[in-house]
Amino acid sequence: MKDIIVIKCGGSTISELSEAFFQSVVAMQKSGKHPIIVHGGGPAINQLLEKLDIQSEFVDGLRKTTADVLETAEMVLCGKVNKQIVTSLQQANGQAVGLSGCDGNLLQVQAINEEKLGYVGEPTNVNTELLISLMEKQMIPVIAPIGMNEHGTHYNVNADSAAGAIAKELGAEQLVFVTDVDGILKDGQCLEKVTADEIEAFIEDGTIYGGMLPKVRAALNALTETLQSVMIMNGKSTTVGQYGYVSGTTIVKSAVGQSVS
Repeated sequence: MKDIIVIKCGGSTISELSEAFFQSVVAMQKSGKHPIIVHGGGPAINQLLEKLDIQSEFVDGLRKTTADVLETAEMVLCGKVNKQIVTSLQQANGQAVGLSGCDGNLLQVQAINEEKLGYVGEPTNVNTELLISLMEKQMIPVIAPIGMNEHGTHYNVNADSAAGAIAKELGAEQLVFVTDVDGILKDGQCLEKVTADEIEAFIEDGTIYGGMLPKVRAALNALTETLQSVMIMNGKSTTVGQYGYVSGTTIVKSAVGQSVS
């Protein structure tokens, strides 16, 4: 299937996404594209953890996930946030279906480092047939990043990593990270375009840190011959439908004129 666009919506932006954003996603689909939304839900998870008095911490930009944190994250992501997005798309006259990575064995995962991170997994396989069958029926898949291993154990999956894996396995045309910052910042300025080598240097010197780390790593992992650039953009200032005009940072494999193989 061609013209697949994977849109990852960060949890910090979801509550501020406008009607125009959802209308642009529906318009994108009606024009012949095939959008998929993968979402986070960090702020909503934090609120419920605080209400339940459950401690949580981040390690290298990833939420350390105990059994209690996992249960809370699953409730928020698969329940509240997922259905909010599905509802908003349907109010924009689209047809959407909400899924978690456990449904239909959509996201098969393995633990990253249980001692260090607990129940945090990384995708090892994506059930692309399920997603393609939904898109062929003109449905917009909305995916909560909870995955499952071969033994049926559930894991919290970083939404950036989930989106990157889905884009790569589907051979997506575009991958867009919709977040609450303008892109990759250096000395207070948003970088318009960066290469894989530049990103490695920015990680090394501390320009890229915290929550931006999983985004850029997922972007680099997603780059293929089909998907040669990934955009990080601010969802509060624009709509996703205006691909030629959005501001943000575009990540590419290499500089113009160099091999991208």
